[in-house]
Amino acid sequence: MTPNALTLLSWNVNGIRAAYHKGFLEWFHTANPDILCLQETRAEETQLPDRLAHPAGYYTYWNASKAKKGYSGTALLSKVAPLNVEFGLGIERFDQEGRTITAHYPDFTLLNCYFPNGRRDHSRVQFKMEFYAAFLEKCQRLREAGETVLFCGDVNTAHRPIDLARPRENRNTTGFLPEERAWIDRFLETGYVDTFRHLYPQLEGQYTWWSQVTRARERNVGWRLDYVFIAEEALDHITGAFILADIPGSDHCPVGVQLQPRSGQTGAAE
Repeated sequence: MTPNALTLLSWNVNGIRAAYHKGFLEWFHTANPDILCLQETRAEETQLPDRLAHPAGYYTYWNASKAKKGYSGTALLSKVAPLNVEFGLGIERFDQEGRTITAHYPDFTLLNCYFPNGRRDHSRVQFKMEFYAAFLEKCQRLREAGETVLFCGDVNTAHRPIDLARPRENRNTTGFLPEERAWIDRFLETGYVDTFRHLYPQLEGQYTWWSQVTRARERNVGWRLDYVFIAEEALDHITGAFILADIPGSDHCPVGVQLQPRSGQTGAAE
């Protein structure tokens, strides 16, 4: 662990209430991240026990879906007080699903996002593509304003054949369609870095989601759908990147990075 580094974790919990009953808080207090981004929370803040909604030592922000209860949703738990927090992208049809939280810190601006799934029948692939475009535009506006942009979450796409166990069999499956993968190319071309692949470009068998139907996790037949990206000009912020594949409680596992803030920011919630 680099001295004074912040640990940022991101996890699609596949329902925070279900994760809670599977030991989420015990894991959370043991992991002790400085910042935790959650996706697919599927709950209103008022539906959660206080020890989960507002754990001691953390500032908490819950963005629930307004379109449908028990669907989508994101959350941010942070020891460091953000300067400002915003929900959404400023586009109603995206924002009503509670998919994005933007937190402004002294040294960087963090976007926690649960990107749409294209669905098995591909009925939401176009919506997903339009969401990608709006999300990148938001990131670029922040970056052009001089902010150091970092974004994480369930991107719902495996980028390259190395990022899923069975690429050939899934060529026509949403999450590995050419147009979806091209959007991750677009992120990279625009100047964002996939932190895990930057450090481990050829490391195989590194996945973050496994089908629960086929017990795929036991066989490590998975997909890498969860990422942490950072603007290339701030890559020196990153001192480590990792996938915590052995953490149970969801069909996804946590991913994360270690960050070295330039200002040495501290300040846990009371």
